[in-house]
Amino acid sequence: MPETYILGIESSCDETAAAVVRSGEQVVSNVVFSQIATHQPYGGVVPELASREHLRAIVPVVRKALADANQTFPSIDALAVTQGPGLAGALLVSISYAKALAFALDKPLIAVNHLEGHIHAVLLEERQKGNRQLSFPVLALVVSGGHTHLYLAMQGECGWSYQNIGHTRDDAAGEAFDKVAKLLALGYPGGPMIEKLSAHGDPTAVSFPPAQLKHRDRNDRENGQDSDQPRFDFSYSGIKTAVLRYVETHGLRDSIEARRRAARAIAQPTAADYLSHCDRKTLDLVASFQHAVVGDLVGKTLAAARASNAASLFVTGGVAANNQLRQRFERDSAMEGLSVFFPSRPLSTDNAAMIAAAAYPKFVAQDFAPMNFSAEAGLALK
Repeated sequence: MPETYILGIESSCDETAAAVVRSGEQVVSNVVFSQIATHQPYGGVVPELASREHLRAIVPVVRKALADANQTFPSIDALAVTQGPGLAGALLVSISYAKALAFALDKPLIAVNHLEGHIHAVLLEERQKGNRQLSFPVLALVVSGGHTHLYLAMQGECGWSYQNIGHTRDDAAGEAFDKVAKLLALGYPGGPMIEKLSAHGDPTAVSFPPAQLKHRDRNDRENGQDSDQPRFDFSYSGIKTAVLRYVETHGLRDSIEARRRAARAIAQPTAADYLSHCDRKTLDLVASFQHAVVGDLVGKTLAAARASNAASLFVTGGVAANNQLRQRFERDSAMEGLSVFFPSRPLSTDNAAMIAAAAYPKFVAQDFAPMNFSAEAGLALK
């Protein structure tokens, strides 16, 4: 089959991204415009502001992706865009733009599930390394600010299929990192800051018991999922509440407010700035929190791998950039004889290269989107 150049466009949350990928296995260009500075004062993503920033950025981002790839609108073979899940208003920006381009250029348009994109970020880079001998079935943990899911992934003649065997019942792992960082006045996004500060604390200082999920998720029962099939669900609202209780019982409010005031006086506070305003209790708390979340993610994922006889493990999404998470997975997976794969850090967070890569099997199968498709904020991966 001749080389195929797909222009991917992604705007599911707070990154406006475009990329050109050749034949699903070579990143030719990858451009990401981040909105961190816009949302930082609020300690989280504001949907209305995200949509506005996508509108401002999408045209220049797409033009730069084409220029970096030495491509033009007429020279690309297809367009791919994220359909969901994500913020509805943010998704609609890139979907509307991609539809207009596809219509004007008379090019096929491919709708991609954002979660499938994260899984294909791993496949994309393994193919770039020349690794085409992955063992199946693959168990994929997609863990980010908005998602914590476990999927059994299989490759068939007509493309990829996915079976969800676990998900978060409440907060995603990345969301818990951000909320704890906001509570402790450690800036946004919270995950990278907690990771850096955790190196200065004792991860065993505070004991956080694992979440006990005694009953199946009601949504799984309502969706008709097999009640005999084991589930490996996550829950992070409890540990977030436990951090709040620790703050209250150990008198950390004054130090939090002092740190918040100090951060406001600095234009772009760094980890060193926050470290200089953290006492020992706070450092031990964040180290223990990260240790507990990482332990839960690794433990449940490896339990799911054993139960499903998985031959390979993918760990992907924004939280997959966390060094402690990678180290724990590499150590514990090796002890079980299980190969584990991660995307590079630039492809762990939201990007459009993963969307273009996930679109390639659909292009080969001529699985194109009708022009009347729309954003689906809660789109499931199947």
